[in-house]
Amino acid sequence: MIPGRATPEGTRRFADRSEAAEGHFREARELSLSSLGVGTYLGPEDAETDAGYEASVGVALGAAVNVFDSAINYRGQKSERAIGRALANAFREGLAARDEVFVSTKGGFLPHDADDPRPPRRYFQEEFVASGLAPADAIAQGCHCMAPAYLRDQIARSRANLGLDTIDLYYLHNPETQLGAVDRTEFLRRLEEAAAVLEEEAAAGRIAAWGAATWDGLRVPPDHPDHLSLEELAAVAEKAGGAGHHFRAVQLPTNLGMTQSVVYRSQAVGGRRMPALEACSALRLAAFGSASILQGRAVGVDFPDAVSGAFPEAESSLLQALQFARSAPGVTAALVGVSDPEHAAEDFALARTPPASGTRVLDLFV
Repeated sequence: MIPGRATPEGTRRFADRSEAAEGHFREARELSLSSLGVGTYLGPEDAETDAGYEASVGVALGAAVNVFDSAINYRGQKSERAIGRALANAFREGLAARDEVFVSTKGGFLPHDADDPRPPRRYFQEEFVASGLAPADAIAQGCHCMAPAYLRDQIARSRANLGLDTIDLYYLHNPETQLGAVDRTEFLRRLEEAAAVLEEEAAAGRIAAWGAATWDGLRVPPDHPDHLSLEELAAVAEKAGGAGHHFRAVQLPTNLGMTQSVVYRSQAVGGRRMPALEACSALRLAAFGSASILQGRAVGVDFPDAVSGAFPEAESSLLQALQFARSAPGVTAALVGVSDPEHAAEDFALARTPPASGTRVLDLFV
C-alpha cells in the first residue's frame, strides 16, 4: 500500500513543472487539480484494455493531468487495479509523486470481480449477502447498497485494488438509485448512516474526503422522484461530521448533450434556485464533470456552427466537446474515459490550450 495523499504542496509542484496553459489547473480546497481527468468506465474486462488504461495514465501525467477517477464496479474491479498499477509504476519511475496526484473512486453498486472464477451472481451472494455485509433488505433495485458494513468493506477493497493507503475522494455512487426502492424518509436515514461511516473513514485516514457521484439526481427538478438536494446533502454531512465535515465534491454529467448542470435551475440554495454547478460553487464543493465526450459519441460529429464558433481554438468535435465541459462555470475537472494512449495524447493536448471563458459557454444558451 502506497502511503500519502494529494496535498496542496504536491499538486502545486506538479502544476508548476507542467507545460500547461493558464487556467488549466484549478484550486479545489487548496489542491491544484487539472481541468481534465482520466475516467475508466468503459471497455471489456480484458488484459488489453487494462494495458490501454495503464499506458493512458502515463500519457496523462506527461500532459499535465493529475486527476484520475474510477469505481469498484467499473470493469469488474479491473479499472481500479489498472489505475493502481499505472500509478505505482509512475511513482517508481519518478514521473510523479503520490502527493501530486488526485485519485477518486466510488462505491454503492454491487460489483463482481472479473478476476474471480465465480459467476457474478454467485460472487454477489457469497461475498456480500450471505456474509451479512449487504443485508437483502438494504439492497435497492437488486444492485445498490449503502449499508454501513458494506461501505466499509467497499472502501477496503478499493484501497487494496488501487494499492493506496488513502483514497483522495470517495463517492457514494448514484445514491439516487435508492430512491427507486424506498421513500425519501428512509432514504435520508440510509444517507445519514452512510455519511457517518464516511466521516469515520476520513477520520481514520482511509479516505481524505467524500462526495456523491450522480447521474440524474442533481440535474432533475425538486419534484422529480430521483432528485437530490445539494443543500440537503451538505446538511447530512454536517450532522455526521460537524462543521469540519469531509463532504467536498460531486460528480455529474456535464457535456454538450446533457447541459442541465450548466443552465437548468435544479437546485435551491438559501431559498434561491440555480443550476447544479452554480450550487456547487455556492456550497464550496468541487464539481467533476462526467461523460464529457458523451461516452465517445462526440467523436467525428459535426456540431452546429454556434458550438464550433464558440470554441475556435478546438480543432475537432472531440476537442470542442472537451473544451465545453472543462470550461463550464463551476467545473473543477472534466473527466474523459480513455484506454488508448493515442487518444489520450489527442485529448490531453488540450491542456496546452487555455479554457474558454464562462461567458462563451453561457452565450450558447442565450
